[in-house]
Amino acid sequence: MNSFQGTRTLLVGGSSGMSKAAARLLLEEGGAVVLLGRQVDKLEAVAEELRSLGRVDTEVVDLTDRSAVQAFVNRIPEDYVDLNGLVNGAGVFLPQAFLDHAEPDYDRYLDLNKGTFFVTQAVARAMVARGQGGAVVNIGSMWARQAVQATPSSAYSMAKAGLHALTQHLAMELAQYRIRVNCVSPAVVETPIYEGFIAKGEVHAALQGFNAFHPIGRIGAAGDVAAVIAFSSRPRQAGSRARSGMSTVA
Repeated sequence: MNSFQGTRTLLVGGSSGMSKAAARLLLEEGGAVVLLGRQVDKLEAVAEELRSLGRVDTEVVDLTDRSAVQAFVNRIPEDYVDLNGLVNGAGVFLPQAFLDHAEPDYDRYLDLNKGTFFVTQAVARAMVARGQGGAVVNIGSMWARQAVQATPSSAYSMAKAGLHALTQHLAMELAQYRIRVNCVSPAVVETPIYEGFIAKGEVHAALQGFNAFHPIGRIGAAGDVAAVIAFSSRPRQAGSRARSGMSTVA
């Protein structure tokens, strides 16, 4: 399939997890991708892995670093005027009791959302200037909608709920420019994000305890969500109507 032939998509957090899996799908369907992350070695390793499938560029940006975000945003009008898609998949998940949260813990999520907001704004402006529409997909979370006692996540959930709200507002505001904005809201998906508080070799076994939590009887895989991201990002066919909103992936 060549559904993404002639397209270029920026995948924030594209060096791992769901964004990386989505990048692979887009490449397999003929698209070009830009992977944005904060770890140079990790980005280059993933880029090298994927380059046999198509064009892969990389950007090293820490979304919690305001000056780094601003420098990247300033380059978007010239360097990335050809973007057709944006996937916001950067995230951190560190469950902690509400009563134990300190300001730096909260700021970690707040700063990430701020970086996401302004990168999205810059990409949207470039899409509007180009005049050919586009698609934005945000990776939200079930935790924004449901509390789980085993994983106390007040600050994380507050941040993801904000991302869900942003999706709805952007879907309304950007529709006039033929820019679709959607959000996938996964439950437990096995990705490296859990390595922030579980040893890498123990993540798979630890997550199996959540299998029964899901209607399909198992936790998700990155490829499950990547398929939804690709569907939401796919260029519209002539005569089709743009649709924006929210998607829930359990």
